[in-house]
Amino acid sequence: MSDVVARHYAGGGDLAKAIADRLRNAGKVIDNLTTADLATVDEFHIRGRQATLELAQSLNLSATSHVLDIGSGLGGPARTLAETYGCRVTGIDLTPEFCEAATTLSNWVGLGDRVAFRQGDATDLPFGDAEFDAAVTIHVAMNIAAKDKMYAEAKRVLKPGARFGVYDVLQGEGGEVLFPVPWARDPSISHLATPDEMSLLLTGAGMTVLQVVDSTEESARWFEAMVARMAQSAPAVTFQTFLGNDFPLMARNLVQNLRDRRIRTVAYVCES
Repeated sequence: MSDVVARHYAGGGDLAKAIADRLRNAGKVIDNLTTADLATVDEFHIRGRQATLELAQSLNLSATSHVLDIGSGLGGPARTLAETYGCRVTGIDLTPEFCEAATTLSNWVGLGDRVAFRQGDATDLPFGDAEFDAAVTIHVAMNIAAKDKMYAEAKRVLKPGARFGVYDVLQGEGGEVLFPVPWARDPSISHLATPDEMSLLLTGAGMTVLQVVDSTEESARWFEAMVARMAQSAPAVTFQTFLGNDFPLMARNLVQNLRDRRIRTVAYVCES
């Protein structure tokens, strides 16, 4: 199953090259890029950088923090945290192509010395006990059936009292999810928990839940605006770069799923 998930996100080949080609076609100079130039592609989750920063506010981060990003994707959240707080971030992701591209993109924007990425499984983290000062996972657990193992592993690698930020898409009360969506083309790799199940999973892993924030309304407005922009004039580089030509349909379905409350976006701040 993990191979199927990795293939879903792998794109058609060299992701960094594909992104670079699109940026150059839009008049960008790779040697002069900023994190803002990557904003339309590198934070692969609903509400993008804003959601990352909102989650980070409660994690007690400083320049001395070593943060783990579980399911780091193209590295956008890791770069946002490193740039904002001056901290060091290690990202782990199931998809090798994401890890390779994340490293390249980080070097483009001068953050390669503060972020590092490696391929691995969120349910079997390749790190020692109590190794990290904080951890985040953003729009990852939708593809993971064994969420209990994922959160137990997060608890294991966090120092006692460290903060764990979770921001995910959850199953809503409005019915079954309409597919395809960005995390799955069909139900076979989609594993959504309900809000009640999430709370039980986190506390069952030994976490104390400090804060719960439901952002479903804001998420619906954010994705509606994205779909409207795409209909008028697509940005130089978008999630379509690696998800393929059916991304516009995925985006429209996501808006409908949010409107119908088939899905909800919820953030949790926990303490280990």
